[in-house]
Amino acid sequence: MSDRVIGRLKNLSASFLFLKSHNHKSRNRSILMPIQQITIVGTGLIGGSFALALRKRKFKGRIVGCDREPALKRAKTGGVIDDGFVKPAEAVRGSQLVMLATPVLAIVDLIGQLGSILPADALLTDVGSTKTAVTEQALSVFGKNAGKRFLGGHPMAGKESSGVEFADADLFQNAVWFLTPVAGQNLQKGLFAEFAGWIDQIGARVAMLPPDEHDRLCAWISQLPQMISTALAAALVEEFGEEAPLLSTGGRALREMTRISASPYSMWRDIAISNKKNLEDALLKVEQRLAHIRENLATRQLAEEFELAHGLKKTAGSGK
Repeated sequence: MSDRVIGRLKNLSASFLFLKSHNHKSRNRSILMPIQQITIVGTGLIGGSFALALRKRKFKGRIVGCDREPALKRAKTGGVIDDGFVKPAEAVRGSQLVMLATPVLAIVDLIGQLGSILPADALLTDVGSTKTAVTEQALSVFGKNAGKRFLGGHPMAGKESSGVEFADADLFQNAVWFLTPVAGQNLQKGLFAEFAGWIDQIGARVAMLPPDEHDRLCAWISQLPQMISTALAAALVEEFGEEAPLLSTGGRALREMTRISASPYSMWRDIAISNKKNLEDALLKVEQRLAHIRENLATRQLAEEFELAHGLKKTAGSGK
């Protein structure tokens, strides 16, 4: 991980405080252009949780959902949305903020669909787990106006279960919400500041990274753990079968390491495709590390690996 990325991560708290302070001022001015309607395209776990979080923090505007009919019915029944539409073009009418909360490749497609029909003063954002492909599409669609029309985002929150029925108003509490602005984008005014203010209000901490740095970082801190968990769970099933009482006999460590292996492939497929190079690099380096451990189970080098690994806990615990 580059020193520049580590430095940005160490300064998350400072960045959050700056945005929080600014957004407080911005919300005082926002009477001139408040967000009165939000459209969420994809009313699943993340989109549904964002809607519930807004409601819990007294958002007084209208929340419109866009999804398949069965999903919209569940979202309405659960009080997640006020109204719903199957067609994105109908769902975005009258909204000042449009959030794309679908798998990554669908987000790329939706930017292409919506770019020409969104009102010029609406802000388009997303919650995709990879950002380079999404940002490139936004730059292609909006051109020189991309900095006024689009803001990429990725909340570092989720569950191994998907669907609006698992939506949680507190899902984003203390989570980092990455924003990946394009060059020259001013996040201190208008809808940008108001949106960042709502991220603050629902309990998340704003951090900013360029799209390419975001994708490299998340390959390590989010996507690699998923692949390791999936590989471990698949190996256990192949070795012992599905019916073996592994989780009850393996204890807490095994349960924690395999919990996210229940995550749906439908979500992770797009992440793996859109961030293939970074994820391949991370997997290769861990494979090499595992091979080194396997080859040194009876040598002092195993102890050195443990000592090196303990450094991560010390850094995390120190708050540095």
